[in-house]
Amino acid sequence: MKIKNTRFGDIEYDPQEVITFPQGLIGFEHLRRFVVMPNDKDGPLFWIQSIEDPAIAFILTDPTNFFLNYRVIPEEREKEPLQAVKEDDVYALSIVTVSQDKKITLNLAAPILFNPSSKRAIQVILEGTEYSPQTPLPEVKPTK
Repeated sequence: MKIKNTRFGDIEYDPQEVITFPQGLIGFEHLRRFVVMPNDKDGPLFWIQSIEDPAIAFILTDPTNFFLNYRVIPEEREKEPLQAVKEDDVYALSIVTVSQDKKITLNLAAPILFNPSSKRAIQVILEGTEYSPQTPLPEVKPTK
């Protein structure tokens, strides 16, 4: 299959590799199907591109690359749309935002829960947490 006119140009993708968001993403509930874009550079960031709207793509990362203690345990009601049997089937990902002044933040307050075996994902809002939707990356201390 092919998506035309994305930020990545025209994209060929395998329909078997489509990630389905049964409930959409917050603010983008109408967009349900995405493909992962290969990252040209080594690193912890990757893109997901909407199949329904070629203008929409998001940068994602595994937040534990930056926040070692970050952990989201899916609730029972969240496992059903993910088709997950146990919590170990699910990975938490964060949407990354890069501001005009190049400051990078992660949305740790509304992670994406992803089950790779079912290729299904949902975005959840963590209630009663100290995490922010605009959590800056931790400062790296130079080594001597």
